[in-house]
Amino acid sequence: MKRLPEAEMDGLGFHPASHLENNQERQCHVTTTQPGYSSLTGILMERDHMKDLRRYLALKYIQYLVLSSCTAASTALGLLGSFYTLLTLQSAKVSSKSTAVLISSLAKADLLVLVSLALQVAVWGSGTGAVPAAALAQNLLLANAHVSCALLSCVALEAYLITFLPTQSRHLRTVRNARGTARLLWTLVAAECALLQMDDVLSASGTPAPTQGPLALLLALPSMAAALLRSLSYSLGILLRIFNVYIYYKIFFSVSNRSRIKSR
Repeated sequence: MKRLPEAEMDGLGFHPASHLENNQERQCHVTTTQPGYSSLTGILMERDHMKDLRRYLALKYIQYLVLSSCTAASTALGLLGSFYTLLTLQSAKVSSKSTAVLISSLAKADLLVLVSLALQVAVWGSGTGAVPAAALAQNLLLANAHVSCALLSCVALEAYLITFLPTQSRHLRTVRNARGTARLLWTLVAAECALLQMDDVLSASGTPAPTQGPLALLLALPSMAAALLRSLSYSLGILLRIFNVYIYYKIFFSVSNRSRIKSR
C-alpha cells in the first residue's frame, strides 16, 4: 500500500500509517456494537476520505471565494457536500485533528442556509407583515458566507504552516486551538448577525426616533455600526480572496519545485 506523506495526512486529520491496526479495531468495534449501522456509513468507510475532503474544500472555495454571488446550483451542491462531509467525519478513519475540526465547523455553517430557506418559505407563505423574518433570512445567509470565508482562510493558513513550518507550528495546530478559533469566529459572526437584525427591525418599525439626548445617541449606535459593517464587508471579502490566492500560490509552487528536484 502506498503511504501518503505524513504532513498531508496530518493536515486533513487522518491517522498515520502506524495507527492502521487501531483504526481496524475501531471499525470492528463500531460494527459489532452498532448493529443498526447504516449501509451508507459502511460505504463511506471504504472511500478515500482525504480526496473527498479535498473535493469538498474545493467546492466551498468556489462557492464563497470565486463566485461573486451564490447561485441556486452552488447552494444545493454546498448543502449536499456539507451533509456528506458531516457523515464522512464520523468515520473511524478520520481523526479529530485541527483541520478536521475546522472542516466540521465549515459544514455545520450550512445549517444557517437551511434555516434561512425555511424562513423564506414561511415569509412567502404568510405574505406581508413578515419584515423581521425576511431580514433574518438575509442576515443568516450573510452570516453563513462570512463564517465560511473565515473558516476557509483558517484552513488555508494551516495548510501553509504544514507546508513551510511543520515543526515550528505544531504547537499551534492543535485541536484545542482549532475549536477555540471556530468558537471565536462563530461568536463574532453571531454578534454581527444580531446587530444587523436589530438595525433592520428598527428601520422597518417606522417609529420616529428621538433626535436629542442620550437615548438618541444610544438608538443611533446600532444603525451606525451596521452601516460600518456593511461598508467593510466588501473590502474584507476582497482581502480574504487575495490572502487565499497567495497562500495556495505559494503552496502550489513549493510542491512543484520539490517534485522537480526529486525527479532529477
